[in-house]
Amino acid sequence: MPSAVPFTIFAAVVRYLKASLIIGLVVFLLVTGLLALGVFARADGSLWTFSGHTGEVPRPSEWTILIVALATFTIAWTAVDIPSVMLKLIVSLLALVELIAAVWIANVYGGFFSPFAPGLAVIASTFGGILYGSSEAGRRKRLVTQLFAERISDQTQRQLVNGRMALAFGGEMREATVLVCEIFNHDALMAAMPIADYVAMTNRFLSEASEFLVQQGGYLDECDGESLRVVFGVPLSDGNHAVHAVKAGLELMRRLDTLNREFSETKHQALDCRLGINSGEMVTATYGSSRLQNFSVAGEPVEFARKLCVANSIYGSRILLGSRTQVEASAEIEVRPMELIRGTDDRYREEVYELLSAKDGLDEEMAKRRDVFWKGIIYFREQLWDQALKCFYEAMPVEAEDAPVLFYIKRTEHMRAGATVRELENIRL
Repeated sequence: MPSAVPFTIFAAVVRYLKASLIIGLVVFLLVTGLLALGVFARADGSLWTFSGHTGEVPRPSEWTILIVALATFTIAWTAVDIPSVMLKLIVSLLALVELIAAVWIANVYGGFFSPFAPGLAVIASTFGGILYGSSEAGRRKRLVTQLFAERISDQTQRQLVNGRMALAFGGEMREATVLVCEIFNHDALMAAMPIADYVAMTNRFLSEASEFLVQQGGYLDECDGESLRVVFGVPLSDGNHAVHAVKAGLELMRRLDTLNREFSETKHQALDCRLGINSGEMVTATYGSSRLQNFSVAGEPVEFARKLCVANSIYGSRILLGSRTQVEASAEIEVRPMELIRGTDDRYREEVYELLSAKDGLDEEMAKRRDVFWKGIIYFREQLWDQALKCFYEAMPVEAEDAPVLFYIKRTEHMRAGATVRELENIRL
């Protein structure tokens, strides 16, 4: 993550701390000044008499000043930090109740406690917090909470609350990367297990996947019974959004494998999840109505990420990348070409890549098979079917099955047998 993050997190605390200290200091000076002027003397005398005491009313001690300071700065911090006005008032009311209880406890043990100065400190600090909360700076936390809720990490939330970025989100173009993860074997799972188990299994994956991706800096744009969509590079700009997305995608698949081993042991089933990752310029804005609003993204790169995810089921791959993502993250990943395909605009074709591992994550044999497969793709596009087949057979593992390699073996054999290019032309997503 960016090196400025620790400073931003510190600034996140400083902004509200400054507001709390200013409110607390003003209220403390006001209340202690009134104490010095004896403004509370008559009220203290009435309470002293009402409590059954006789003689001279005790003068405010250093303990009174300490309690005033504690009440002032504690309530000021609470009133500034809590977004809800109702919660601010509830906390203030509870503090006043505690002061009244302190009066009774002191009286039981023969002592005397005046609640008037601390009570005024609580009320004034609460009012100051509410007043600050109605300002633009004070509203930021409430707006961020309402708009993003749990869809962003705590770190991102702090950066939004304490940064200078406008929170209107009326619409702007932003470079970002979209990661779409979809479960493809819903029908088989529903047919093979009780619905309650199927739902629990799906929710377990969606919960763990969304939590992980959000903690990696992604924005949880959508999460439903079949898929989730996470965007890297929004709502905060991130120059390395593509790198963060592909690394998160690789780790997510590793975690899914671990989870599936557990599912295989406990439920005798496994989830078939695939990823599509695509980068580009997209519209970021707040969409919806007065009843339902949320921040989201729109545009061709978003739609293409979903199509990439679906295309995995054609090739047998697990993670497909758009060309823009591959270019931006090329220094950090190992890939192999999969197809020249038509995007949303039929006039253009785009290279699609299968994400294999992090940089230098392939052993010598895997790297050799990847390179041979790449050569086979070149021969295939040149319609040199025999050379292409030779490469694809060399790229097939001895003791396992590589689904994309098998896909191209079958396709090349069909082409060599006389199928027309138009019949087996690049897949339309």
